[in-house]
Amino acid sequence: MYLTREEEAILDGEKGYGYQKAMELLVAIGTVYDADRLVPISSAHLSGVSYKTIGEGGLDFLLDISSNARVSVHTTLNPAGMDLTRWKEMGVSSIFARKQIDIVECYRRMGIEISCTCTPYLTTNVPRMGDIVAWAESSALSYVNSVIGARTNREGGPGALAAAIIGKTPHYGLHLNENRMPTVVVEADVGDGVFNHSLLGHAVGRIVSNGVPYFRGIRPSQDEIKTLAAAMAASGSIAIFHIEGVTPGADRYDVDTLEKIEIGEKELHDACESLNTGEEPELIALGCPHLSIGEMKVLAKFLQSRRKTRDIDVWFCTSRYVKERCKKEVEILEKFGKVVCDTCMVVAPIEDMYSCTATNSAKACNYLPTLCAQKVKCADCVELLGMIT
Repeated sequence: MYLTREEEAILDGEKGYGYQKAMELLVAIGTVYDADRLVPISSAHLSGVSYKTIGEGGLDFLLDISSNARVSVHTTLNPAGMDLTRWKEMGVSSIFARKQIDIVECYRRMGIEISCTCTPYLTTNVPRMGDIVAWAESSALSYVNSVIGARTNREGGPGALAAAIIGKTPHYGLHLNENRMPTVVVEADVGDGVFNHSLLGHAVGRIVSNGVPYFRGIRPSQDEIKTLAAAMAASGSIAIFHIEGVTPGADRYDVDTLEKIEIGEKELHDACESLNTGEEPELIALGCPHLSIGEMKVLAKFLQSRRKTRDIDVWFCTSRYVKERCKKEVEILEKFGKVVCDTCMVVAPIEDMYSCTATNSAKACNYLPTLCAQKVKCADCVELLGMIT
């Protein structure tokens, strides 16, 4: 991979240890994927924040690299393992909390915005069409590639951090036009609603794996698209998709010769059945990906004339950015559970507190059994909130 003189100097350590390590990582990634050069990025979004997922090894790495390195582009952060202000109310142990705070402080020292959300595109990190970025978090990078039309590879946490420090990323993969082309047409007849689109994403991800689906028959809202992207990235590893008449540039592709698959009511039912492993939830958790302002309003409107009748814990997971803009809605939702910021049901240590969790997120249903030792109840919001009202 070609390096400029300035890049070679950083690799030789002239700017210090943290920058040298970041450049070494970018060169290693670029070599593996046969990148021709590094290209500038306009923003980064980092995963690898929860102490539950990165552990002592991750914390040691962050303590090391944050000793002198700073990011050079606007950089936001994925959810942590707890609400940074309400962790005691969540039942998180002080030992976990101390480690989590150490991790967040490493990121803060490097100049990273402590946004702690998987939907940075709904807050302060909103790239423009055509921008090159380095985003981790599978659902966010799929959204930014597909809906916004920016360009990122499926970055890992360390790679995205290295790109944020250097301000550049290796030029390969989804930065290239030929790798963004559709590989299969999905004829979808699934109706409206976030839950239906979550199940659609789960079904398509299992079939298409790491391909590039081109959807026909749906015109999803922003909330439906974000849950579609999240589910596909979890059941498969889909990093970009197109929707006819919706996503930018989709209509320029000739897809007549591609394989076609059909997804309808039966496939959604099968997808839901495949995710269900429990019936009596101790926790109902909504907001994977994090709830938007619109979703907070819908939930509050549904609950405002009801009262809680069953003692099941409820988490409404969202970003602090959204919570601060939904004060009336938060007041209503807090009568039924906790509006939890900075974290979600997947990266929080819920296995220390619960054994069965209910959610409307196919993405969460994928991860809860393996990452959180949970039985899972998968259903839409109306059914789930009906269990407590």
